[in-house]
Amino acid sequence: MAPKARVAKPKIPKGTRDFKPDQMTIKQEAFDKITAVFKRHGAVSIDTPVFELRETLTGKYGEDSKLIYDLADQGGELLSLRYDLTVPFARYVALNGITNIKRYHIAKVYRRDNPAMNRGRFREFNQCDFDIAGVYPSMVPDAEVLKVLTEILDDLDLGQYEVKLNHRGLLDAMLDIAGVPAEKFRPICSAIDKLDKEPWDFVRREMVVDKGLEEGVADAIRPFVELRGQPQALLAKLLDKGHAFAGHAGARAALEELRTLFGYLEGMGALANIVFDLSLARGLDYYTGVIYEAVLKGASVGSVAAGGRFDTLVGMFSGKDVPAVGVSIGIERIYNIMEEQARAQAKEEGCSIRETETEVLVASIGNGYQGRRMSIASRLWARGIKAEFGFKANPKMSDSLGYALKQGIDLLVVFGENELENGVFKIKNLVAQTEVTVSSQGLEEEVLKSLAALPKRRAIFTYNSVNKATADVESKLKVNA
Repeated sequence: MAPKARVAKPKIPKGTRDFKPDQMTIKQEAFDKITAVFKRHGAVSIDTPVFELRETLTGKYGEDSKLIYDLADQGGELLSLRYDLTVPFARYVALNGITNIKRYHIAKVYRRDNPAMNRGRFREFNQCDFDIAGVYPSMVPDAEVLKVLTEILDDLDLGQYEVKLNHRGLLDAMLDIAGVPAEKFRPICSAIDKLDKEPWDFVRREMVVDKGLEEGVADAIRPFVELRGQPQALLAKLLDKGHAFAGHAGARAALEELRTLFGYLEGMGALANIVFDLSLARGLDYYTGVIYEAVLKGASVGSVAAGGRFDTLVGMFSGKDVPAVGVSIGIERIYNIMEEQARAQAKEEGCSIRETETEVLVASIGNGYQGRRMSIASRLWARGIKAEFGFKANPKMSDSLGYALKQGIDLLVVFGENELENGVFKIKNLVAQTEVTVSSQGLEEEVLKSLAALPKRRAIFTYNSVNKATADVESKLKVNA
């Protein structure tokens, strides 16, 4: 007999990951909260292909263009996997002749990066984007986008955070004042963008050695990028007639835009977590105005959201500019933090994380009731009730209770020979530990009524020891297994 062929151990590509059911519960909770904010602000949803023509993505990302995944040439169009959702959005606006839109898009993007899974850096990951395109009064859409960002971070309850904010006009002005040649503006901005991770000496060395900037010019940049503070206080300092920005027309225009923006944000209660930071550069080439980046204080996962204004990106595809501004939420990094918090809470409270949203378990006492349980579950499904019936032909009641407690299912619809003879069902509430008997005709209405009276569903629920909880519930509900 020939030896069995060795089966290779399955694995997934570097920089990607699988999600287990309980992990997807947490991730879906994040998606739901983010989407709720998008919808609250009146955004519409769109979708675009996971790959684009290579020419669509080329020349939009500066030094990060090397991270684009190019697909193999198979004798047809040259294609690449999308790097973000912003450039495909701009292509979508141009292709469809759109002049104004407020949209959100949640989808996967791909980057040929060196993955660092513990820091939330992947090669495949989801982004949640919110953008407003169109001609509107100055800073009005910018303010709403930032308000959306702060609402999302507040609703996710990840801990203390700050949104670092700057303006591309101020970056260009400070480089101009420092004496940086215009052709080096974007390469130097790319170096400045590393200041949140690297010390000044490292960034200065990159400017001088790698980018060819004169040492004196690099040193002249430092006083600008060290400016950081409360938005209106720092704005007042930069507007002072004695500041270097006072004599620069581009800087004055950017500062006036920021004055308007900060006023709107204060009026919407969204200024408290904003930090005016002139070291923020955002290396992507397509930004033209306000730029921002959200970070969690005390976390080591990098930024969890970023965005800015991109007034000329649509015009690269259509020849007609459509001003736009937006933000991208990094869901993978947010998920990592949410999972860590959820598991810590579960461990502390003796809890579990739900894998399903099942509301009702249909259970039977006695043998031969599999088909009847399926029929009853179907009645509940028809009324929009999330129900299961169990695959065991003749499950014990203790098994049904144990499963319901472990999965966080709050209601049991129970029947046996006596109930069927009398045309009734028992509804057992495992939260209140109560039991009611209802007629077969009134089953769905009573279940809906019981569900409406339950506390809000939680992804994490307490059951401690399932065996002990099962015994307690059996005793209080007087169930004979």
